[in-house]
Amino acid sequence: MLDNELDLLTDLVPLAGQRIIELGCGNARLARELLERHADSEVVGLEVDAVQHAKNLSQPRERLQFLSASAEAVPFARQRFDGALMLKSLHHVPIPAMDRALAEVARVLRPGGWFYVSEPVYGGALNDIVRLYNDEGVVRAAAQAALDRALASGAHWEAAAERRFAQPVHYPDWPSFAQRMLYPSFADHQITPEIESRVRRAFEPHLGADGARFVRPMHVRLLRRRR
Repeated sequence: MLDNELDLLTDLVPLAGQRIIELGCGNARLARELLERHADSEVVGLEVDAVQHAKNLSQPRERLQFLSASAEAVPFARQRFDGALMLKSLHHVPIPAMDRALAEVARVLRPGGWFYVSEPVYGGALNDIVRLYNDEGVVRAAAQAALDRALASGAHWEAAAERRFAQPVHYPDWPSFAQRMLYPSFADHQITPEIESRVRRAFEPHLGADGARFVRPMHVRLLRRRR
């Protein structure tokens, strides 16, 4: 079980004094903690969700820059960054744009730069609940296939490492799960009362005295930009 993914990232790549871009940064929790550990690094977080982007801008931090931009159109010049992160975000890129997104990452990374991609595995009790209203089987498989194509082409990338780990996930109660998972600002899952009721029935057996605890299987692939 891995409580903090930053520990794994630290084991795999250098983080001190790095210029890093995170594509689909969400609330940038890991980026903020990274800068707490490595104050000499810089992070740029790209986010397409306007609501989340506004929240990020309202919580500024030194050496952390937020931009409203997508992975498939990165607003930076070539070889600008030492490393790149996609944390549970590649499968949110539209499938037809995944290859373009990976090419954009290659464009803005320096030769020898690292690209850390962390994706949830399609499986487990939490996934069984989520797929009742948002089945990500196709998009998660497409994300892995896009990485496979990028490596197979030999144009930009080489495989550097691969890891699998279990990530603990906790929801204090049903309302917190519903707000975070059924009604996120970045997606409209078209939740009807019937769907919400079905999901709640699947969720509630997992509730205990301290809420609902799950284990999310994760798959990390570390790519290296060819020199």
